[in-house]
Amino acid sequence: MAIAAGTHTQMKFDRKSLTDKQLLSIYEKLLEPRLIEEKMLILLRQNKISKWFSGIGQEAISVGATLALKESEYILPMHRNLGVFTSRGIPYERLFSQFQGTANGFTKGRDRSFHFGTQEYKIVGMISHLGPQLALADGIALAGKLKKENTATAVFTGDGGSSEGDFHEALNVAAVWNLPVLFIVENNGYGLSTPSNEQFKFKSFVDKGPGYGIETISIDGNNILEVYLNISRLAEDIRKNPRPILIEANTFRMRGHEEASGTKYVPKELMDYWATKDPINNFEQYLLETGVLTAETAEKTRKKIKGQVDKAVKTAFSEPEVIPSTEQELADLYSPFEQQVVVPKSKSTSPKRFLDAITDGLRQSMERYPKLVLMGQDIAEYGGVFKATDGFVEKFGKDRVRNTPLCESAIIGTGLGLSIKGMKSMVEMQFADFVTEGFNQIVNNLAKSHWRWGQKADVVVRMPTGAGVAAGPFHSQSNEAWFFHTPGLKIVYPSTVYDAKGLLNAALEDPNPYMYFEHKVLYRSLTEEIPDDYYTVEIGKARLAAEGTDISIITYGMGVHWAQHVCKELGVSADIVDLRTLLPWDKEAVTETVKKTGKVLVLHEDCLTGGIGAEIAAWISEHCFTSLDAPVMREASLDTPVPFAPALEQNFLPKGRLKERIEELLRF
Repeated sequence: MAIAAGTHTQMKFDRKSLTDKQLLSIYEKLLEPRLIEEKMLILLRQNKISKWFSGIGQEAISVGATLALKESEYILPMHRNLGVFTSRGIPYERLFSQFQGTANGFTKGRDRSFHFGTQEYKIVGMISHLGPQLALADGIALAGKLKKENTATAVFTGDGGSSEGDFHEALNVAAVWNLPVLFIVENNGYGLSTPSNEQFKFKSFVDKGPGYGIETISIDGNNILEVYLNISRLAEDIRKNPRPILIEANTFRMRGHEEASGTKYVPKELMDYWATKDPINNFEQYLLETGVLTAETAEKTRKKIKGQVDKAVKTAFSEPEVIPSTEQELADLYSPFEQQVVVPKSKSTSPKRFLDAITDGLRQSMERYPKLVLMGQDIAEYGGVFKATDGFVEKFGKDRVRNTPLCESAIIGTGLGLSIKGMKSMVEMQFADFVTEGFNQIVNNLAKSHWRWGQKADVVVRMPTGAGVAAGPFHSQSNEAWFFHTPGLKIVYPSTVYDAKGLLNAALEDPNPYMYFEHKVLYRSLTEEIPDDYYTVEIGKARLAAEGTDISIITYGMGVHWAQHVCKELGVSADIVDLRTLLPWDKEAVTETVKKTGKVLVLHEDCLTGGIGAEIAAWISEHCFTSLDAPVMREASLDTPVPFAPALEQNFLPKGRLKERIEELLRF
């Protein structure tokens, strides 16, 4: 309802040069999220919806920031930013369909409320982890900067969310790379029930920015004109002079973190104080006092919006529940892509080491895809710790070959941001072990983005992996199984020089997220004559590294070389199946070899328990049981961390136990 006549605004508004028409438009945009929320709270009490995250009291930030940006510029909101979605003009019907989880929603019922993105409206929604979207904004801004578009990007977080490491990483990268990002912190005093003084020690976020070397301002987040005019000014500035700016928007959350949690933990006097600073009541009173708005117009505006909301609710509630389709669920996991294997144009070949093949693939893919950007620690002038990108800066420039701060999460998120803007990226982990620092971005953002809202994640993460070089427990792990369990990723693991180049090119060509594992021991120990031209290897297709009749050894990576060595030593005739692609893996090739020999050993360098071999062995037992003449066996590394001392490391690895296991299998 409109505020009572005779009350006075508790804020000072400065309209600058805004016309009456502009003020009335801002007023209507400010009303939209409030009136939708009032409807949602009624539906919640009627048990017609399951959950709601309220932004009542904070609408001025969402609306003001969105109106300040161009419609072509990306904005990355959180779950209290309904005003972003309404101000971008998303039809109410689609919003309510999204809230209700119907097929007409942006996620087809696969995710809730504001956890979605839309290229049509240039909005990228959050995931529940609060911080990762900040790095996506970096990537979007970087793409705009590389394309010389002169655009700004805005991303939201809360005072509680600023405690996440992603906050630090994203601000630091944006500062170092001078990215035009507006980091908007909605400082509403609480992270769920935890007050700000238990989240951080500083008084204001203006104390935070100087540590990153970036400009910071603090504004009244409940004053719509202060928000709109300041962000308009700053956005225009960073379009011309790219750099990040941290904006603290002071506000208050007038309802619970979500409705079920309530607000009993908030002192009554604090609630009473902030009630006087309601952004809508104050702005409406200002417009009434200055004659820009009449009570009659205010009532008509409310009635119009409420009518539109009621109609949208009715439409959404009349939609049928989602009808599950297993075929569709699986089909939407990846961005549509049909690989056409590329063969070399000529017969020109030369001897190359495993590492040289990776370098060759990266170089040729950089030439083939001008929108491909390489990112990683020390990969520019230094060429990377393994020298895979040595000389690339001279050839491709530092815009496309980028040294990064030590912040795996932000850089992987930046890669997804680049993809949102139609670019490709390769992110190098200095060692596969360090990927833990970016794990969330991979398994919750890269892997799920297409399935959730149709956004491809055109990112390849290179993973120097494996033991055998006495590097100890934090530089030697085989961690491919961590990602094998995650739907939405693709995983390749070459064992030959030819495949090292061909699989890398194929991964970079495919617009889906890849984990590309490359064994460090093979870098300089393996040399082959391979084509000089660009070529690709078929994804999802295994190869026979050796053919035999006694047993089948299903393996990948170093396991291929161990199996070849031991079988030769024993004089065993074995099918050695090199999977090459771990996700998806070649079930047809596995079935064929099991039928051929009837005796199967699954071998990998990773630890035994929970390794990829367990899934393959289980699948063989279920689908090829009648072809088996012996139990499906496995051999792998010990279920311990990787030790440092060479003797301990060799005992850890499966190679020393492989001979005995093969002999055991042959006895059946």
